[in-house]
Amino acid sequence: MKQINKDEVFKEEAMVHFDEIFRVAYRMTRKKEEAEELVQDTFMQAWQSFEKYEPGTNCRAWLYQILFNKNSSFKRKRFAQIKHIQDVDEFVFDNAVASASISEHLTDDTVIGALDELPDYYRSVILLADVYDFKYKEVSEILQIPIGTVMSRLNRARTELRKTLAGFAAENGIIQP
Repeated sequence: MKQINKDEVFKEEAMVHFDEIFRVAYRMTRKKEEAEELVQDTFMQAWQSFEKYEPGTNCRAWLYQILFNKNSSFKRKRFAQIKHIQDVDEFVFDNAVASASISEHLTDDTVIGALDELPDYYRSVILLADVYDFKYKEVSEILQIPIGTVMSRLNRARTELRKTLAGFAAENGIIQP
């Protein structure tokens, strides 16, 4: 790729995702400085590897793949505060009888704590698919795992998250076991 063309294509295809990548990095690290460093490393790697990128393909998923790889190398244990999950009642407690609206009692910190208890390979899949709304194929590309593995990990991650949050809700009298 010629330098001028590379600059233009990188700006058009990659840089348009900068704010979104920063938000995700911030959610992963919960610290502005760490998020900035992670984003800088992500875009530096993207720039250095841009010759390998096929213009017109899914640059967003490619950047997420780099971001997740960089985050893994930083070994961050905490993920950021996620947006409030809509319809927590249906998502988490399929068979539970709620004594009140469950979503009123579960804070983002509670959900994040439950996510933090998941192994990294489950947490990554559930965040990408359920929080960031990536399709299974995109999650497969980002994490570089087969789509069947994405589906099974997502099912297991949801089951584990459901158990953890149901336990919390039962302990706090939010639901009746």
